[in-house]
Amino acid sequence: MISYITAPFKWFFNLEAASGLVLLIAAIVALILSNTNLSDLYFGILNTHFLLGTENFGLDLSILHWINDALMAIFFFVVTLEIKREFIHGELSKPKRALLPIIGAVGGMAVPALIYIIINFETGYTLKGWAIPSATDIAFSIGVLSLLGSRVPISLKVFLVALAIIDDLGAIIIIAFFYSSELQYNFLLLMVISFVSLLLLNKFNVRKFSPYLFIGVLLWYFTHGSGIHSTISGVLLATSIPHRKNEKDFSLLLKLEHMLSPYVAFGIMPLFALANAGVVLTGVSFNSLLSPVPFGILCGLFFGKQIGVFLFSFISVKLKIAEMPSNSNWLKFYGVGILTGIGFTMSLFVGNLAFVDYANEMDGVKIGVLAGSFLSALVGYFLLLVATKRNIE
Repeated sequence: MISYITAPFKWFFNLEAASGLVLLIAAIVALILSNTNLSDLYFGILNTHFLLGTENFGLDLSILHWINDALMAIFFFVVTLEIKREFIHGELSKPKRALLPIIGAVGGMAVPALIYIIINFETGYTLKGWAIPSATDIAFSIGVLSLLGSRVPISLKVFLVALAIIDDLGAIIIIAFFYSSELQYNFLLLMVISFVSLLLLNKFNVRKFSPYLFIGVLLWYFTHGSGIHSTISGVLLATSIPHRKNEKDFSLLLKLEHMLSPYVAFGIMPLFALANAGVVLTGVSFNSLLSPVPFGILCGLFFGKQIGVFLFSFISVKLKIAEMPSNSNWLKFYGVGILTGIGFTMSLFVGNLAFVDYANEMDGVKIGVLAGSFLSALVGYFLLLVATKRNIE
């Protein structure tokens, strides 16, 4: 029974660690393409429109929007499956064990947002980006941690994974409430009907995915038209997928998670990075990084995440509200806290939503996210290297 419960986590950790390297390569390729003679071709392809369906009943979106709206809905679907599994019988199923990453994640979202707001307080519309530095990239952060191998205790790896998952849940809630456009109530009604239909399938324990998929596609279309960001449909679909704690022989949730996660980790996420990490660096200088948007994101990711995660966690442990990860100490814990400042995928995604009407700010968003994530990865890695080396010696 124990191996059954822990197997998905071990598999997930190995998968995300490997995909971090692929994600890094995709980001580097995007930077190269956007700063060479291929830049016109690169941006031209992303802005090319593709019609799915007919003119009367269909969607005509750019390739960039298809990636960010449709493929990322699949990403959120898989993330929510992981969250649901963790809450049912994983690392988040026991309140005492779940409290530390939950409290740490709250601090890791609140403090970066506050720092960004302080830096952008006098600039008006740039305040829309307050949530950009609040997210942790699961693949990159775990990928950096995996470079240290067995030096880092498994309890800290569990903490980082759990915190990153809760961060994603927080990002999902933020997107739903703060980054949706004006509601279209006819589509919203159809969206609710679709979701209720999915819950009925779950209620009657339908274990074939095809009915869920059919209604899920309709749900995505209705969500897109409702004014709520279409990726939320992936979240709603995942919550309806059946998974019982005592299911040993078959779980549709586990089957879908195992089936789709490799495609998300090695396909959708790198494709998202390739489409969104491209930024023209011509004319970029140190002064560019000091502009309110990139500087707010940089400070939020690098300073805000580590301060928020460590401070909130430290207080909760001292007050005996939560438990310190086993075989760990505060220096190692602080190193992991720094790694939570690797925002990348989710930060870029939120940035696209925050400045959808201000495309001129996106280069600043990308510069801030790349700089903040790089600093967090570098400093976090070397601090953990020093902290764990002491144990070995």
